[in-house]
Amino acid sequence: MTTLYILDVPENTPVAKVAAEDPAVTVGRIGPYFEISAAGAIVVDRRATGCRHAVWYSAVGGVARDSRITQHDKDALRVEPA
Repeated sequence: MTTLYILDVPENTPVAKVAAEDPAVTVGRIGPYFEISAAGAIVVDRRATGCRHAVWYSAVGGVARDSRITQHDKDALRVEPA
């Protein structure tokens, strides 16, 4: 299971909303974080979120032990199984 954690603050809400648009992705909450999970890769398009670069690059709170970030640039955030 690929899992990404994003701090649940108003600035990061669009990241969780865009991730949830993928039917293979589940978005829940654990403590003060959005927990974004999928059996495969999680891909979030930055432009679809409307996030400015400063928010985009600071949004990731963490990834699960069996996950790794393979792309985090001006275009997208991609997390894949490790």
